[in-house]
Amino acid sequence: MRSDIHPVYRPVVFRDRAAGATFLTRSTARTSRTIEWTDGSTYPLIDVEVSSAGHPFYTGASRVVDTAGRVERFRRRYGDPATTVR
Repeated sequence: MRSDIHPVYRPVVFRDRAAGATFLTRSTARTSRTIEWTDGSTYPLIDVEVSSAGHPFYTGASRVVDTAGRVERFRRRYGDPATTVR
């Protein structure tokens, strides 16, 4: 096996921005940000948008998506294409 071709596999902290949860695990992901963990050591930090701490599939919570409000907001902003004359 060739040496020096594999990425560094080290402890990394992943922080779920939506749920506010943090996880210490091992990864090869690269980042320049760091965070001090509860054990007093400093680890690389990677922010993620969704993890098992906040995802509805794992938490059992359902989220209501306001698609009607988005459509109405779009129509107010840009007009209804069905009623515009070309």
